[in-house]
Amino acid sequence: MVTIIDYGMGNLGSVVNMIKKVGGTSLITSDKNEIRNAKKIILPGVGAFDNAMKNLADLDLIDIIKEKALVEKIPIMGICLGMQLLTKGSEEGELKGFEFVDAYAKKFDFSSLGETLPVPHMGWNRVHLQKASQLLQENTERENRFYFVHSYAVECENSEDILSTTNYGYEFVSSFEKENIIGCQFHPEKSHKFGMTLFKNFVEKF
Repeated sequence: MVTIIDYGMGNLGSVVNMIKKVGGTSLITSDKNEIRNAKKIILPGVGAFDNAMKNLADLDLIDIIKEKALVEKIPIMGICLGMQLLTKGSEEGELKGFEFVDAYAKKFDFSSLGETLPVPHMGWNRVHLQKASQLLQENTERENRFYFVHSYAVECENSEDILSTTNYGYEFVSSFEKENIIGCQFHPEKSHKFGMTLFKNFVEKF
């Protein structure tokens, strides 16, 4: 069972459908008691950083998510904005993130390239693995392609936390993995067979 946290800022239906397609079961909830019993958590997210953290605080979910991730150490995966929430914070806002990973989300800056690319970064792009992982091991680097929609990208302070990078003018962190903490900047729920492989691995191997 995968517990999907509903705090009003995620495309939850698509995540549920993908988990079902790979043979898993899921529960959408914002109830603390249900989250307290979670064995695996997905934190989706679309929208502004501060709004997301405020919604989580208003629902009184921050402490229980921290307990599940840091004390019980169950697998938790943040998707898109959800990934950024697992870091220290974002240039987009002023509130602190969960601080599970020593990282920070920064707006795309192409000033040193002599060209300007469209922001948000939107569409399919390749994902280049930086270390071995149960999450992406079934795909070769050549085949890893995922769908992105984002204006901010995570910078990790510790290179060993970086699971994959993607090039959009320059290399940015497209996913991280630190023990039980996973973040995906791309949308696996919109990424067809590549996303199905990722969800299958999350359901079966974590």
